[in-house]
Amino acid sequence: MKNDVIVVGGGVVGLATATRLAERGRRVRIWSRDDPQATTSAVAGALWWPYRIEPAAEVGAWALNSLRVYEELAVDPERTGVAFVAGVHADTALDGLGPWAKEVEGLRQLPPEEVPGPYRTGLAARLPLIDMPVHLTFLRSRFESMGGIFERHGISDFEEATTQARVVVDCTGLAARELVPDPGLRPVRGQLVLVENPGIEEWFTAADESAGETTYYFPHEDRLVLGGTAEEGDERLAPDPETAAAIVARCARVRPEIAGARVLGHRVGLRPARAGGVRIEAVTPPGGGRLVHNYGHGGAGVTVAWGCADAAAELATAML
Repeated sequence: MKNDVIVVGGGVVGLATATRLAERGRRVRIWSRDDPQATTSAVAGALWWPYRIEPAAEVGAWALNSLRVYEELAVDPERTGVAFVAGVHADTALDGLGPWAKEVEGLRQLPPEEVPGPYRTGLAARLPLIDMPVHLTFLRSRFESMGGIFERHGISDFEEATTQARVVVDCTGLAARELVPDPGLRPVRGQLVLVENPGIEEWFTAADESAGETTYYFPHEDRLVLGGTAEEGDERLAPDPETAAAIVARCARVRPEIAGARVLGHRVGLRPARAGGVRIEAVTPPGGGRLVHNYGHGGAGVTVAWGCADAAAELATAML
């Protein structure tokens, strides 16, 4: 065998996990059906915040672990795509968050008159906002600089990988539904609109986890990412024009200048939600070898990527 580990999946979770394993001196190869820029991760907004992810008992630690990594990467935002940006979470109360919130510096409950748009409750924060195309390029380059190998390679099962590496790590996201198979995985469709930034410097969200429609905008220099949707069970990858118009209208109720911003493009991604939440587990597959699962990150893959990567790397290296 020429590989200690094959990580299957080239999104943010797969890249983070492969990086952690390479940092431990392992010979790591990524097999990815898609280029990182064509994965669900590339469509992410991507603001650090635990959103649509379980289990609650684990998420806080994973998210905080990742937050510390983003604090380090934000020192060089042009290279890493990570910057700390101020903004407001509407319809959010500090006392309604988990224990993890006490570890996030600067969270502050706003008086009603300071909450933008038609909202009365809001939380001010300064959080990592990640330019995913830049960030994914950085992660791949960082992994390869440590001797890791990235290959475009799709699979129909894990047997091929387990014959070529001592340990295989499954970071396949929604594709694990068929590969494992895991019927508990379900898609949650997210649609975004990209527009020219009319001068907005702060992000905004109003994202009820139980709602199919959300309102948010994230500034990335000359463009603004508008969202969004959370449509469970919907696997359409083509942008819907009516949905796009509704997204722009919702965001314009908060910042009217968005209504006249020139549309640059549309994005659709399928969040990999899972009944029971994230699965990080080591198993012995039918054909032998060792398989570590790391999938089911819902709407917070970027938020927990490094915490989950550390947990999966621990399981993987215990077998090497």
